Amino acid sequence: MIATWWTIFKISLEERLVYRADFAFGTLMRFLPIITQIFLWKAIFTATRGDEIAGYAYHDFIAYYMLTMISRALSSMPGLAEGISLQVREGEIKKFLIQPVDMIGYLFLMRIAHKLVYYLIALAPVGLVFYLCRGFFSGWPDGPTLGAYFAALAMSFLLGFFLETVIGMISFWWLEVSSLLFVYMLLNFFLSGHMFPLDILPEPWESLFRFLPLQYLAYFPTAVFLGKVEGGDLIYGLGIQLAWVLFFAALSRIAFHFGVKRYSGFGG
Repeated sequence: MIATWWTIFKISLEERLVYRADFAFGTLMRFLPIITQIFLWKAIFTATRGDEIAGYAYHDFIAYYMLTMISRALSSMPGLAEGISLQVREGEIKKFLIQPVDMIGYLFLMRIAHKLVYYLIALAPVGLVFYLCRGFFSGWPDGPTLGAYFAALAMSFLLGFFLETVIGMISFWWLEVSSLLFVYMLLNFFLSGHMFPLDILPEPWESLFRFLPLQYLAYFPTAVFLGKVEGGDLIYGLGIQLAWVLFFAALSRIAFHFGVKRYSGFGG
């Protein structure tokens, strides 16, 4: 079984490397918005004539945005839900029903290969951008905080994968999930904290949005790195993030179990 999964992983990795030029070009394009954010927040602070906004200085906002780009790159799963929906709609999913290969495990290995290739190619430009923008960071966090940050990043990947897998599984009941996915992506962009830190929002919105799992895709790992979450709150936050991961992992399995019971595949 281990040999089978290792073969699947190697094939997925080779498939991703075929498109390394597209990966490299796409990676470079993703860093262009950083320039926009630098000028945007500079204009905001100039207009407000203040040194801080909700406890964030100008350099904090830029550092925050750059770190959320890393979180989002890791937790985003482009094409995952659409791919599941397409396989259900066109009958391709029946290959997972007649072959001894777990569908969710297969998709998981494909995503790991995707992220490995992405970060391998993005390592140089990412390092260059962070080096040029190092003045926006006040320094590295201590060892335990850095460990918590990487743990939060890893769980953001798992949460993003299982969350979108659940959305894709809805196609067993609704053959088309593109509209639902559009709503999810729209909410994800704002409520994950990618656009702005969630703790600058007034009550009750801050508490409401913090209750949702989306904050753990981008905001929470970034807040950990910047030292905005410490002590007991940090342990509590990691525990809640893990709970969300386990919840959506179980939900994806449940959705697949009941989904295939109502699935009908015809023809070759």
